Amino acid sequence: MKQTHASAMDAMSAIDETADGDVSVSDAARAVLMGERFRAVMAESVARLEKEFDPAHDEGHLRRVIAAALHIGEREGADLDIVAAAGALHDVVNIPKNHPDRKRASAMAADASRAILMDAGYGARDTEAIATAVLEHSFSAGHAPSTLESAVVQDADRLDDLGAFGVFRTASVGTLFGARFYHLDDPVGEARAYDDARFTLDHFYTKLFKVEEKMNTQTARKIARKRAQFLKDFVAAMRDELALSAAMTTEWAR
Repeated sequence: MKQTHASAMDAMSAIDETADGDVSVSDAARAVLMGERFRAVMAESVARLEKEFDPAHDEGHLRRVIAAALHIGEREGADLDIVAAAGALHDVVNIPKNHPDRKRASAMAADASRAILMDAGYGARDTEAIATAVLEHSFSAGHAPSTLESAVVQDADRLDDLGAFGVFRTASVGTLFGARFYHLDDPVGEARAYDDARFTLDHFYTKLFKVEEKMNTQTARKIARKRAQFLKDFVAAMRDELALSAAMTTEWAR
């Protein structure tokens, strides 16, 4: 159990990067993270994720989502057992974003979660509540959350699309796609349609800049506002740095 213990402790420490100044870990959150059921679920989820190389959907992502879910859930009155387990399992079936079955990934993850949860000792009611949150977390599937716990997990996952880790994860996915960083002649899509399968910077415009407005809870909206501004500042800095390159390109293209 050493590995699961470490994962639980690291999930607690990940709250430091979620709470924007409030880095305390409550007794309730600590009890959930150190529980045998949660630790078993976390260990199984990590083992499955480690079969494929995808830094955007790895154990670090799980830790950050769990930490965010507990932080948000406690402030919004959600069931912490449900949101923590759903955070651990939300990517237990991880299908690449350019795969034709991508929109089915959350349904497949929910189905896989049921057996994992029952094996770990969760009851039928909690299992279904967790599976529902796993099903409804997906951005690409477009589910509206039907429970508070689903809303919390959806927000927690989407927060990881923003801020510094949003930049890391977007670059990582783009690299796995074989995408260029940006369109050489029109980086921000002023005279062309966006294509984030070919140009990573386009993903900021097709998805990331829209994430803030899709938050469900007041707690998440507060965090998202700060992280969304980081993305806007990042793209503004990139445009500034590209200005010299664009000027030089104009000269040698004459």
